[in-house]
Amino acid sequence: MTFRSLLIIKAVVCLVFGVFLLLAPDVLLGMLGGSVNEAGKFTAREYGAALIGTLLLTWFARDVRAADARRAILLDLLIYDLIGTVITLAVVLSGVLNALGWGICVVYLFFAVGSGYILSKEKSFQQAHASESC
Repeated sequence: MTFRSLLIIKAVVCLVFGVFLLLAPDVLLGMLGGSVNEAGKFTAREYGAALIGTLLLTWFARDVRAADARRAILLDLLIYDLIGTVITLAVVLSGVLNALGWGICVVYLFFAVGSGYILSKEKSFQQAHASESC
């Protein structure tokens, strides 16, 4: 997987879930076995807005070349998706979400592993390139 492909896939996932959370949070959470009151709808819509922000970041940064910018983006996505994995895992295991919640957990884990992999690959490339310059 490449930096570009990871960011494009992330952008598409953020588009789907972001729009769904903005427009119909109760429907999405209901499909996952959860229920939501008005405060929960507000929080879900706020998260939908954050996903739209991540969508824009990942889409417009997909072709960035600067190594420090790529590292910052990958580190952000790695931490974000690791936290999402842990939180979703805890919620699924506690029974708040149904079996479809495992799909959300897998999506977070996919992006965490992908970001970590590309981050480590780019870091080793930078180290090898720096040692060639000496």
